Amino acid sequence: MKQNDKLNLTMLCDFYELTMSNGYFQSGYHDRVCCFDLFFRRVPDGGGFAIAAGLEQVVDYIQNLHFDAADIDYLRSRAIFSEEFLDYLRTFHFSGDLWAVPEGTPVFPGEPILIVRAPAIEAQLLETYLLLEMNHQSLIATKSSRICRAAQGRAVLEFGSRRAQGTDAAITGARAAYIGGCAGTACTISDQMYGVRAGGTMAHSWVQMFESEYEAFRTYCEIYPTNATLLVDTYNVLHSGIPNAIRAFNEVLRPRGITKCGIRIDSGDMAYLTRKARQMLDDAGWTTCSITCSNALDERLIADLIRQGAKIDIFGVGERLITARSEPVFGGVYKLSAVDDGTGNLVPKIKISENVAKITNPGFKKVYRIYGPEGKCFADYICLYDEEVDERRPLELFDPDATWKRQTATGYTARLLLQPVFRNGALVAARPSLDEIRAYTETQLDTLWDEVKRFDNPHNYYVDLSPKLWTLKNELLRHSRPGTETQQ
Repeated sequence: MKQNDKLNLTMLCDFYELTMSNGYFQSGYHDRVCCFDLFFRRVPDGGGFAIAAGLEQVVDYIQNLHFDAADIDYLRSRAIFSEEFLDYLRTFHFSGDLWAVPEGTPVFPGEPILIVRAPAIEAQLLETYLLLEMNHQSLIATKSSRICRAAQGRAVLEFGSRRAQGTDAAITGARAAYIGGCAGTACTISDQMYGVRAGGTMAHSWVQMFESEYEAFRTYCEIYPTNATLLVDTYNVLHSGIPNAIRAFNEVLRPRGITKCGIRIDSGDMAYLTRKARQMLDDAGWTTCSITCSNALDERLIADLIRQGAKIDIFGVGERLITARSEPVFGGVYKLSAVDDGTGNLVPKIKISENVAKITNPGFKKVYRIYGPEGKCFADYICLYDEEVDERRPLELFDPDATWKRQTATGYTARLLLQPVFRNGALVAARPSLDEIRAYTETQLDTLWDEVKRFDNPHNYYVDLSPKLWTLKNELLRHSRPGTETQQ
């Protein structure tokens, strides 16, 4: 394959998706409708919640599912797939249903954030890409949210393209960072594709290119008078960088009546340097000059800088955001939860493990978010799909891991968390703009108690089962042997 050939992302799947699909086809299971849940087991960085992201790319992927002639020729060359199966793939498309939480929704371990109900082969083949996209973007959106909350209202810019783990990680990572709260990105193509506002000023090489630091600054101000942010740490921040920046601002911007400008510091003791820089700029009459800092920042360092009285207006965050360096794996999984018995009845399925955290919740389900009278959510309620929550009645919440731990909610409101995206293969959901998703994220974060949003030892948010689902799960566990899958 030539490198510039357009990739068919249908083939971006683990090979066992194809071997299982061929097996389903030859066993007569290819039309058997089944349900899969996509969920995660643990919030990265010990946080209290995650931010769901990546659904837009999932929609695009599903709408373009197909196998072209080159794909089928490749599969035939492996000499393990039946010709009947390969012929079936020629007209392959998604015909099932999909529900998902809207992008930007705060989500919690153990609850489905996406559910697929579709014929077995269709549902199986989605696994790799759905996990890839939802895991990656949810990870970056979650990390971005932590960093932006640490900045306490100061702008955060995503600067990580050159450290991202591949081209797609840079492009969709910038998108996810914007959902999580970043004000913009250095990644130009993410602006072109998704409208994540791209911006940037200069590197140290610009300063080094000229005969003097002052000449570099003056030239930049002359070329970009309304967007002049000068990198002042190439040589010495306090003794040359800021004095030369002030001189360039005075000689180029002030005569034109321009007061908007900035400096950036990329090294050194940023708490000390920014305090001194702010004083020097203010004394020179440049009180409106913004100070940007970058260099291996994350939520912990940003919080420390603010506590130390750093005078920083904008944070540029690169590698520790785009790679979620402190914990770079989101850990979402995609598990079978129900299979049609051939008569239209969905039979619940459960995965058993000696590791209790890996025991799944069986059945075709839905999730409600439960809010108290003050408008803050305090629990998510997983129930079977045929159950309805009646806000006029007390709601029993069962801890999924304890037979004795339960609570009863009264005076609450309930909202369905999972929304229909595809029905019978057709897209039925609106496709919000990225700015709409970002605004939705902000409103949803406001529904969380501050205790849930703590970085350290956050409050444990309840994700509980309905009595009916809790009973079903425990009946299946009682009648199962460890290490097997079973059904009711």
